[in-house]
Amino acid sequence: MHSPAKPASIPTLPPLLVFSILAAVSLAIWWTPLLSSLALAWHDDQYTHILLILPISAALVLLDWKTPEPPSAVSVKIGSLLLFTAVLLTAIVRRESFPFSSEAQLSLNMLALVVWWLAAFYLCFGARAFRRELFPLCFLLWMVPPPPSVLNPIIGMLQQGSARAAHLFFFAARLPVTQNGTLLFLPGLTLEVAPECSSIRSSLILLITMMVVSQLLLRSFWRKLLVVVLAVPVSLAKNGLRIFVLGLLAIRVDPGFLTGNLHRQGGIIYFLIALVAMLLLIWILRTGEKAHETGPGERAFDRLGQNRPGVG
Repeated sequence: MHSPAKPASIPTLPPLLVFSILAAVSLAIWWTPLLSSLALAWHDDQYTHILLILPISAALVLLDWKTPEPPSAVSVKIGSLLLFTAVLLTAIVRRESFPFSSEAQLSLNMLALVVWWLAAFYLCFGARAFRRELFPLCFLLWMVPPPPSVLNPIIGMLQQGSARAAHLFFFAARLPVTQNGTLLFLPGLTLEVAPECSSIRSSLILLITMMVVSQLLLRSFWRKLLVVVLAVPVSLAKNGLRIFVLGLLAIRVDPGFLTGNLHRQGGIIYFLIALVAMLLLIWILRTGEKAHETGPGERAFDRLGQNRPGVG
C-alpha cells in the first residue's frame, strides 16, 4: 500500500532563512532601481513618503507577528508563480525593444520588486500569515514611485481643489474674490496656486499616516475606509486655509508674507491642524466602535453574569 502524499513544503530550510535568501536575491536584481527610488525620495519632495514605507511596513509586521505554519503546496505554487511574474516583468521592462520612459522603467522595476517581496512572504510563510499581514504587505506598494503621467494629474487635482477651498474661505470671510482655474482674484492681489503650492508631500504623508493610524486603532473596514477617504478633502481644506491666511495677511498687513518664511516654512502648521482634525475623527469613530461592541444587550449580559452567585 502506498502512504498518502504529504503536502509540498520547504523541509530543508527554516521559512525565515528562505525568506532572507529570497530578499537578498531581490536586492541583487533590483539594487539599482531601489537606490534610484531612495535618491529620488531624498531629493524630490513629491516622493519623500517613499522613505517611510519600508520601516513602517516592517514595524507593522513585527507588531503582529505570530509563528507561521509550514507553507502548503498551494502557497508554494502561487508564491513561485508570483516570483516568476516579478522576474518576467523586470525582463520586459529592461528590454530595449520596449519604449518605456526612464520614469516608467523605475516605477515598473519597483513594482516588480514589491511583487517579489509579497511572493516571497506568501511562499515562505503561507496563505494564513499572508492574510494576517495583508495591510503592511500591501502597504509596500507605496514604495512604487508614480511616473509623471500619474503624478501630474494628482497635482493638478490638488491645485484645483486647494484653489476652490481657498475661494470658499475668502467667501466666508466676505472678501470679494473670483476664481479662474488655479487663479484667485482679490482686490489689488492675484494669487496663483502653482504646482509647488499643491502640498503634494504633506497630502501624501497625511494620507499614509491616516492609513496606518486607522489600521492600528480601528477594527471596522468601513470606518478605516471613511478615514482614508476623508483625508483627501481635509488635506485640500488645509491647503486652502494656508492660501487664505497668506492672502489675507498680504492684503491687510504686508504683501511680503507671500514670499516670506511663513509661505516657505509654514506648511507644518497647517499639516498639524489637519492631523489633529483627523485624529479627532478617529477618536470619535473608535469611541463609537467600542460602544457598538458593548451594546445594551452585551451590557445586560455582563450585569447578569456579575449578579449570578458563584459556584464552589
